[in-house]
Order: sequence, then C-alpha cells, then structure tokens
Amino acid sequence: MSCTSVEIDPGSGFCFGVVTAIRKAEEELDRGGTLYCLGDIVHNSDEVERLRQRGLVTISHDDLLTLPPGSRVLLRAHGEPPATYATASERGLQLIDATCPVVLRLQQRIRRACESAPAGTQIVIYGKHGHAEVNGLVGQTGGSAIVVEGPAEIDKIDSSRPVMLFSQTTKSLDGMRHISDTISARMTPGVSFESFDTVCRQVASRADNLRRFAEMHDVVLFVAGAKSSNGRALYAECLAVNPSTHLIANADALDPAWLEGASTIGICGATSTPSWLMEQVSGRASQLISRTD
Repeated sequence: MSCTSVEIDPGSGFCFGVVTAIRKAEEELDRGGTLYCLGDIVHNSDEVERLRQRGLVTISHDDLLTLPPGSRVLLRAHGEPPATYATASERGLQLIDATCPVVLRLQQRIRRACESAPAGTQIVIYGKHGHAEVNGLVGQTGGSAIVVEGPAEIDKIDSSRPVMLFSQTTKSLDGMRHISDTISARMTPGVSFESFDTVCRQVASRADNLRRFAEMHDVVLFVAGAKSSNGRALYAECLAVNPSTHLIANADALDPAWLEGASTIGICGATSTPSWLMEQVSGRASQLISRTD
C-alpha cells in the first residue's frame, strides 16, 4: 500500500448552530452542578459521550415532568415547540436556550404565517417525520402543519385549499425545489400556493463542496454518527461521485483494506461531526499508511 496524502476537508464539521450549543453546554458545565440536555445535544454518539463524561445528562421530554424546580435544562440547536417552554415554566426549570438562530427565525416565521393566513390555509413543512427540528416547527402551528418527506406524501395536501410551504433548514435545495414544483403543478387553478425557501445556506452549500472534495481523492472516509440524517444525506452525495467512499462512525471503524492502492485519502463529515473525531480518523489512517510504506 502506498499513499502520499491524507486531507481533512476544511469545510466539514459542526455548523454554526451546533458550535454555539456545544459552547453553551461547556460554559454551563464549567459552572459546576448538574446540567440536563433535552435529547442528544448532537447526532453523534462520540461527542455525546465526551460531554457525558464532563457531566452533561441527556433526558427525554417525559423526564421534564420529574426534574426538581430550579434544574438547568439545555435546549439544543434543533429547537423546541412552545409546549416545552410551557412545561419548563410550570415546573420552575431554568432553560438554557441554544436554539440555532436560523431555526428560531424559521419558527417565528411559521408562527406568524399560521396566525395571519386566511382560514383554510395549509401550512406544509418539507422535512423528516419525528425530527427534533420538525417537531419544533409543527409546534408553532399547534400541531396542524402537514409534514411531507417526499413526493409520495404530497397526496396528504388538499390541492383545492391554499398552501404555504416551508422547509426544514437542513434539507437539500434540490429536494425543496422538486417538492415545491410538484405541489404547484397539482394545485387547483386559481388557488394560492406560496413556497418559502428556508433551507440554511451554510448547510446547503456543503453538498456541492463535498462532491468537489470527494472527486479530488482516491478514497473518502465520511465520518458521521448513526443518528445523523444530515450525515446520511451528505455521505450519499460523496458516494455518488466517488464509489470508494466509506461511512464510518469513528477511527475504530476504519478498515485498512480500503486504503490499499490509494494515493490520496480525503476525510470529511456531517454538520454534526466534531473536528476532533475527523482528526482521530486522520491520525489512524496515517498510522496505517506508515506501517506499509
């Protein structure tokens, strides 16, 4: 096996919202005492474990009902529905709100649209069912929003009634355009249809950048957690242009056979992948290379 370079994609790793949430968690942990996080702070088990060792306790929504008053609870970047804030207030809990500013603006936008739209208007969200961000967005409508993951679910929309379409911030631009065009084509003539581009550009630009990065290397190691939907989507983008792309959770999952015959190895990851994890994969790849040179 011979290899001349191992490169980490400089554009990969935590997005702005996740960076802010992690920083807030670390600041609170530095103050001492118990800090609870409502759900995994990020969809990466290695980073969740790192913070657990520092004292961060991951809890569920049901756990909110049993925490003692005054407990500190971190809301992660994905955001939460209004019901979560109401429960925390009723229980006397101290919230540390790390909702991503992009998600927060979208929540406010959807809430205003729901309040001001003509009667009978359908609020539609292009996103993943059950995703934390989507749950928070649906909550702005009192649970009335219609969630569609793809064209196969568009039949849930009544084409004879007005539609306002929004997107989960981490969906792809191409996917949003396709959904928008498909709904528009099915609408009854004369019925209002409005489509709002609410995809986060920092996330959306990663697909194009990662495709270019993957094309530059013989082998690509894509680092992402099993729970990361963004990771699966971006891994697919790399695989589409480079069949020698491998999805791994951490350095322990690296198969030396993948590196045989490669002269360039690229390492990249999702918006939920910490830089330290990609650096560990890079270090492991470099060790394997040095043993065979």
